[in-house]
Amino acid sequence: MIRVSVMYPFTEGARFDHDYYRDQHMPMFKARLGDTCRSVQVDRGLAGPTPGSKPLYEAMCHVLCDSVEAFQAAFGPHAKEINGDVKNYTDIRPVMQISSVVA
Repeated sequence: MIRVSVMYPFTEGARFDHDYYRDQHMPMFKARLGDTCRSVQVDRGLAGPTPGSKPLYEAMCHVLCDSVEAFQAAFGPHAKEINGDVKNYTDIRPVMQISSVVA
């Protein structure tokens, strides 16, 4: 099992439309990936490690898939559409990581 994490670093003054991300982008993303996408979680950053500090990330999504190959095969044909939609909810450049789920 792998986890694909897409993280949007908190940037003072940046634009991020959480409603659009949750209600438009992520449903489209899940629909395009179909059954390859085992589960999706969306996080909204609230705070950093110390009281009153800003979050490290404005938002994150975490997608569980069976393998890197399965994710790439499902995402690839829709990459242009999915990546093209980013401008509709943010001007933050996302950071992506693929991890092996070990526990």
